[in-house]
Amino acid sequence: MLDVHGCQWVVLAVGALVIGLSKTGLPGVGMLAILIVATVIPAKQSTGLILPMLIVGDILGVAYYHLHASWKHLFRLAPWTMLGIALGSVALGRMDNAQIRPMIGIIVLALLILNVWRARHPALLEALPESRRFAAIVGLLAGFTTMVANAAGPVMVIYLLMMRLPKNVFLGTSAWFFLFFNLFKVPFSAYLGLITPVSLGFNAVLVPFILLGGWLGIRFARRIPEKIFAWLVQILAAAGAINLLI
Repeated sequence: MLDVHGCQWVVLAVGALVIGLSKTGLPGVGMLAILIVATVIPAKQSTGLILPMLIVGDILGVAYYHLHASWKHLFRLAPWTMLGIALGSVALGRMDNAQIRPMIGIIVLALLILNVWRARHPALLEALPESRRFAAIVGLLAGFTTMVANAAGPVMVIYLLMMRLPKNVFLGTSAWFFLFFNLFKVPFSAYLGLITPVSLGFNAVLVPFILLGGWLGIRFARRIPEKIFAWLVQILAAAGAINLLI
């Protein structure tokens, strides 16, 4: 990670900018930031580099949208997400990226298909979003995927869209969820050697770009209509999932 220079710094800066944008305006682009950083830093190590950057972005999101969260949905997911993170830390220590990436892509695409099916056949799946069993499954998937690849964004995007939350409540709930659980992940990542003094030094350099992305995200979120917002985050989630399968 010490051997980063020239254009690679530009790539990392773009990744940091996208992280800020994803936390305050367009959650679906978070997967893009993970892929961008992984082109410069080995994929497994990049999870530790990205995590503190995500936390900075989460703080921005919470600061702006903290009054809009749906705590009912957060509390319903919380215990299962913590269990998923614990399971993900075990997997991260034993699996390589070639095994983990396609698995996450399949999970996200399955949730996208489920959401489209629900929209076309609302009577068949009307009770599913309020089901505790469904919340448990989503919490486990979100916890596992956020630990192994910082890739729970698409999972949460689809889940929160299925809850039919207004745009600001969507963004506030997402911001609080990821702030809490990204902080919860830090000891696991440090134990696995993925967060180090060197990686934190990189994070410090990239913070201004996260802040700039956060400011751009707030301006973007104000201008986009609700329906376009919902479709756009689904398209970006699908694109991220398909990329994991390639």
